[in-house]
Parts: sequence; C-alpha cells; structure tokens
Amino acid sequence: MIVETQRGIAEKSQEIWRHFLAARTTMVANLNPPRAAASATGLSISRAVEALEPSATIAMAGKARQLKTAGKTVYDFSLGEPDFTTPEHICAAAAAAMKAGHTHYTAAGGIAELKAAVARQYKERHGLEYAPEQVVIANGAKHALHNAFTALCDPGDEVIIPAPYWVSYAEQVKLAGGKPVIVETEEAADFKLQPEQLRAAITPRAKILLICSPSNPTGSMYSPEELGKLADVVLEAGLGVVADEIYERLVYGQNRFVSFATVRPGLAERTVLVNGVSKSYAMTGWRIGWTMSPAPLAKAFDNLQSQETSNPSSISQYAALAALTGPQQCVDTMLAEFARRREFVRARIARLPDVTCTQMSGAFYAFINIGAHLGRTYGGVRVDNSAQWCLELLSQQNVATVMGSAFGAEGYARLSFATSMQNLEAGLERIEAFLKSAT
Repeated sequence: MIVETQRGIAEKSQEIWRHFLAARTTMVANLNPPRAAASATGLSISRAVEALEPSATIAMAGKARQLKTAGKTVYDFSLGEPDFTTPEHICAAAAAAMKAGHTHYTAAGGIAELKAAVARQYKERHGLEYAPEQVVIANGAKHALHNAFTALCDPGDEVIIPAPYWVSYAEQVKLAGGKPVIVETEEAADFKLQPEQLRAAITPRAKILLICSPSNPTGSMYSPEELGKLADVVLEAGLGVVADEIYERLVYGQNRFVSFATVRPGLAERTVLVNGVSKSYAMTGWRIGWTMSPAPLAKAFDNLQSQETSNPSSISQYAALAALTGPQQCVDTMLAEFARRREFVRARIARLPDVTCTQMSGAFYAFINIGAHLGRTYGGVRVDNSAQWCLELLSQQNVATVMGSAFGAEGYARLSFATSMQNLEAGLERIEAFLKSAT
C-alpha cells in the first residue's frame, strides 16, 4: 500500500538510498556469479546497468537519423514527439526568465509558482485537491516515473504492468529492484486490462498497478466505467497505483479522459499521478514533468531528487509555468491537427492488406498488427519477427517504425502520426509497397 503510518513513511523517506543499493545488490546476485577479477581498467560496468534494455524508440530514431545524415529521405514514424515548435508565448517566458536572472538553483522539487499551477490545473480540470507540497517537479515525466518506482519498490516488490506497455516501464522497475509482472491484453479488448486479469495477477508481493491512459503505444483509452472496475480490484487488494496521464489532453472524438484518482473515493490516497508538458505543449526538449501524490510520499520523491539531480532546469520551469497559466489555444490547435492526421491514418491503414489496428482513442500512435506478414521474404530477406520487419522496412523503404516486441507485443509495430501529413501519405504508401513485395 502507498498509505502507511506517518512514522513508516518517514523512515522510508530516510532510507531510500539504502533500499536502492540493496535492490541493486540483489539484482547483481541474481544475474550472474561473482566476477573472477575486475577489468584491466577497474571500470567494469555494473551488472544492473548491463541488464538494462536500451530504449527501442530512441534506437530506431537514431538509425533514422543515420540515414538522414547519409542524404536519404526518411519517413520517421518512430518517436513520440509532436512535430510542432513550442508556442511563442512559452519561449518568450523562458527568455524573460533568463533576463530576470532566474538562472540559479531552485528548490529540488521545483519552484512554488509552478507547483501551485499544476495543483490548480488538476483542480480545475478534474476536481482533485492537491496542495502545492504534494507536487514534485521532475526532469520530464520519465524522471518522475523513475522517482516513483525508486521510492516505492523494495527488492522483490511486484509492479503489475499491462502489455503492450511503454518501453521504459519494466526497465525502470527492474532498476529500482522491483519485479515487473507483465499481463498480456488482447487486441479484441482494445488492449485494455480486464478486472479479472488484474485480480489473477495479484500475489502477496504485488504492490503497484501501473496504468497508462491514453496509452503509449496503442492509443487505447479506458472509459470511466472501465477505470472504476479496475479501481474496485485495487481497493479490494490494497494496491498502490502509478497512473501515467501524460496524454490526457490528446483525446479524440467522443472519448472523455478521466483521471484515475477520481473514479472511486479513497483512490487519491493510494495513487501517484504522473504528467508533464512534453506532449500537450510540444515541449519535449524542455524536460519538465511532475508527480502528484500523498504529501509524505511527495516528500520522499523530493528527498530522492535532491540527491540525484538537484532541481529541474530553472528556465524550463518558468516556461512550463507560462504553458499552464497562459493561452490554451495552442493545445486546441495541435489537437485538431492530430485529429485530422488520425482520421487519415485510420482510413489508410484500413486499406493495407491483412493489417488491423486499434481504435486510437488518444495519444498519437497507431499500433498495427503485422502478424500475417511475418514468416515471409522481403527483398530476399526472410522476416520472422517484428524487429526484423521494422529494420527491413527502414532499410528497404526508408520508413522508421518501432517493433512491437519492444512494447511486450510481438507481431505488432508502432507508428507515430506526430509528423506532417505529407510524410504520413508518402510513408504509408511505402509501407503498402513493402507489404506487397513479400513472397
């Protein structure tokens, strides 16, 4: 449980680093027998880090950049990054902050104005009451997730993660000493975790449910009723929840986003909400995210961050403040364009032979089922899995996607439609040509 006695939480806050080191020790012992000797330089890499899988999305984007550097035209659907520039009023706020001398350390958990703005936005949008001290500003939502798993996971604690899942969830849990428990969901259910699946995955070591809605990589989104049924299991089992809500502003059609902490009384006391400015405001490079959680847990996150990174960029914090408190038309404009691209992508994928796709209720991803096209030969190369399929698509057609296996779903590929309509039209034409070239 996230909710513990005040004394227990205080003790945990003081011992985060001891737990983290103990977790690493346990991982090392389980991974390999002791080394016979140190490397010649004495700088051997820890087994905990050696065991980490690299980010597949970043790796595929890197390969795409290599081709671009070589003069190739590449249709890059790999990164989950809005192709819009950061709105001008946000950039102006950053420039003003520099001129005003806001170029020094801030409090580890962020400036008071930004913490208050985050709390106020969640109150206005979702009716959730958070005091500013319950908000911890981090170096992006990815760092906020790291804070949560590191502060919450003792060695062997289980974190239930529905698959398909974002590439970093399981790796961060393992690095924190926890054990990711992957629960496979079905395309027929729009890749949504079912209450009976959650109940079956709970063991005496289960501590946290990780949920992301709208989803990266599938674009699926839970309805309020579906979240409520999962919440009933959470409350019955006494689980904590980490809810990644980074795509909450990117929702299409009649779908309605509901913050997980609101669907049942008592959930806010056992939930860590994760969000940020990267997706909604086209601010990926500014690296500002946050957590909202019970106050003692927020203090633990603050303590952890003070030892790891100090504060997030002071300039980026003032830019994020302008994003949250300034004009919101920029969000509506981007959402309208993403919605237009989504409709095109849905229609175009429907014309691809023997390919299916989820509904894409939110975010900006299409998660396509390519299972019928594996075990075939493309340009003389036999392709048996999603990684080979994506690599050959990039090599033969200059289209960058991400293999489903990186998200825990073999037989699929993720396409980001956070790119221009021109790129989408040309890239999907090439994907169709690639599929039809197989023998």
